[in-house]
Amino acid sequence: MTKIDLKKELKHLYHPSAKQVSMVDVPPMNFLMIDGQGDPNTSQAYQNAIEALFSVSYTLKFMIKKGAQAIDYGVMPLEGLWWTEDMARFSTDDKNNWLWTAMIMQPEYVTEAFVKEAVEQVTKKKGIAVAAHLRFECFHEGRSAQILHIGPFSAEKPNVDRVHAAIEAHGCRLAGKHHEIYLSDFRKALPEKLKTIIRQPMI
Repeated sequence: MTKIDLKKELKHLYHPSAKQVSMVDVPPMNFLMIDGQGDPNTSQAYQNAIEALFSVSYTLKFMIKKGAQAIDYGVMPLEGLWWTEDMARFSTDDKNNWLWTAMIMQPEYVTEAFVKEAVEQVTKKKGIAVAAHLRFECFHEGRSAQILHIGPFSAEKPNVDRVHAAIEAHGCRLAGKHHEIYLSDFRKALPEKLKTIIRQPMI
C-alpha cells in the first residue's frame, strides 16, 4: 500500500512561517465545498457543514485506501473562504452577515464518481442530509500572501493587516476572498494554541 503525506508534499502551502508573510502561487486543486451565511460561532448550518465535509472526506479516504489504487493519505484540514456582499462592511465585530464557503482539499485520485458514491453512503448510513449539498469543484487561487497565526481567532487582525501590507509592498492589490486554513481542531484545542493559516489572493 502506498502512503502519501499531502501536507508534506504541499509544505509551501500548508506550513507557512508565523514570523513573516510568504508569497505563494497556489495551483488548481479539487475541493469538497459547501456555502452558507452567518456567524460561524453560533450558526448550526456551519456546524452541520463541517460534519458533512469531514464525513464525506473520511469516507473517500477509506474508499481510496481499500480500492484498486490502495493509497493511504491523511484527510486535509478544514478551510474557509469568508466575505460579505459589501466588503467595506466586512468586520470581525459583526459576523452575522458573513458569507462563507467551507471546504476540504481532495487529492487528485478522488473523482466525481467517488464523491457521488461517498455522499450517498454518508447520507444513507449516517443520516447526514447536508452532505447532499456538497459540491466537488476545482479552485484556483493563484498568487497569494499568507502567514501562520497562532492564537484565538479574535486576535487575527494584526496578522491580517500584515498580510495586506505585504501585498501592497509588493505593488499588488487584494483580490478574491479572505481565506483561512485551520490546522488545529478548534472544537478541541485551547484558543491560545490554535494554528490558522491566513491567506489572501492578490493581483
